[in-house]
This record gives sequence, structure tokens and C-alpha cells, in this order.
Amino acid sequence: MNAVDSKDLHVVFGTGPLGLAVARALARRGRRIRVVNRKGAAPAADAAAEIVPADAYDAESVRSVTRGAAVVYQCAQPGYTQWPQKFPALQSAIVEGVGANGARLIVAENLYMYGDVPGPLREDLPCAAATRKGRTRAEMADALLEAHRAGKVRVAMARGSDFFGPWALGSALGERIFGPALKGKSASAAGNLDLPHTYTFIDDFGEAMAVLGEREESLGQAWHVPNAPTLTTRQVITMIFHEAGGPPKMSGMGRLGFRLAGLFIPEAREMVEMAYEFEKPFVVDSGKYASAFGDHFTPLPEALRRTVTWYRSRS
Repeated sequence: MNAVDSKDLHVVFGTGPLGLAVARALARRGRRIRVVNRKGAAPAADAAAEIVPADAYDAESVRSVTRGAAVVYQCAQPGYTQWPQKFPALQSAIVEGVGANGARLIVAENLYMYGDVPGPLREDLPCAAATRKGRTRAEMADALLEAHRAGKVRVAMARGSDFFGPWALGSALGERIFGPALKGKSASAAGNLDLPHTYTFIDDFGEAMAVLGEREESLGQAWHVPNAPTLTTRQVITMIFHEAGGPPKMSGMGRLGFRLAGLFIPEAREMVEMAYEFEKPFVVDSGKYASAFGDHFTPLPEALRRTVTWYRSRS
């Protein structure tokens, strides 16, 4: 299948912030959407979407729920503390089940696989991470490309940076930043606030995955999704406070802070090995995607305004 028709079925695995963003992007296109998670319930999903339960760790369950699909979007993941143990098995089952049905598979990834490298991050960098979660991501990315080369599944990978936006509560630019800003309190952010750091708006990530699902030429490759021009974390958080209507107040948390928080919060303990991303400039080059499909990033003031509005709607 080279073309994707508006009547074709599109299946989204995962109802976290990215899965919901992909569903929104597909709904804007008038697609027939099926959203899949373990429970079969996702109150935040678009009303037009069919929501069904399935076990994504079971290839036959995946095969059943994706039967007849033109494109499948993999946005599901195990808990952050369980990536090395569970993530490869999840991906393997999805690849097997989707491949059996001949659908395209668009996989959401982050940037951990590159490791601690100087300069802007580009898709042609080797996957040479030394961290546990980075090695897991690298092995999974290699496995996807090998499955594509072997003809098991037609796949493209969409890679985003630390994201923000609706439902992205647990991210580095999530509720611990937007929540205090709306309450006039001080926000605690990761790392050195005065270094440039690329942040991805979740709706731009979702839009990019929908675009990759439409384009045959996206397959067999990794793509960095569009991002607004990179600013320092301090500049971004200052913009959030201004949008929230108060003076900026913030502090940075380094490795020691993550270790101390990790005594009580397992997810914070897992962040220690990834602290390098916030200790030096972390800039993502998405020029490859922009050249192929257009640079459709949302301007940062608009993205932050929409995110602040969403947080306000929850209070």
C-alpha cells in the first residue's frame, strides 16, 4: 500500500500524552482511529476514536487489534523504572503483530540512544549510549531497522526531545514547572538553567508521527520531529511564568538533587544517569525532517500559551 486513504484504519498504541496527541492529529485529518491500551478506557481521547483493550506484550493480541490497519503508531511504554526489563519485549510483540498484518509502523522514540555527545543531535549520529536506558533505546532502534531491512515490518521512527503540553505531567517541563508558575511559587527544573535545551511541543510530535504515517519515503529511517528554535531553560520557564501572569521564580536541580529525591521517588533515581542532558547544551537538529516534510513547529509563545491554558482548565 503506497497511499493512505482517509477511510483507512489508524491504530494508536498508548494513551499517554503522545498517544493522545497522535490521535488529535489523526482526528484533524478525519481518519478512522482506534486507540489501544490495557484497560480500553481513555476519557481524554477524541470522541471520534474507538478505544479498545489489548495486551501489547502479546503478539497475537497485537495482530488481532491491528487487523485491517493501514498505519500503526507505537506510543506505549512500560514504567520509566522498567525500561531495560520490559521495553524490548513490548516492541518485539508489536513488531511481530503489526508486521503480520502488513501495516506501516510509526514508532515514537526519544534521544537517549545517542548518549553524551558534543554538538547538535542529528539522525546520522551513532547509537552509542553508555547509560542503561540509552543502551535499551539503541538496541531497540537497531532492532527496528533490522526488522525493516528483513521485510518483517515497514517502519519509521519519530524522535522527540523532552516534551511539554497537554497531559505531559511527568516530563522535565511538566507539572512541576507549570503548576508552581500558576500558583506564583518557585519552579524546580532539571540541571543548569542557563544552557540551551531543546523542548518538543507534544502536539508537534503528534503531528509529525501522523505525517510520517502518510509518507512512504519516511520508511526505514529515523526522523527528529520539528521543534521551535532552542532557548535556554531559564528563558523557556520565564516565558511560562509571564504567560501565567507572575514574576519568574525558579531553581535548578543537579545530580545530587536527583539522588536525594531518588531516596523517595524511583523515577528521580532513574534520572541520575540522564543528568548529562541538562549539564551541557542539548540542541536537536530537525533539519532532515523539515527539508522532507516541512518545518511545522508551533512557535514557542503559542505552544506555551496553549499549555498554560490546558493546565488552568484542570484546576
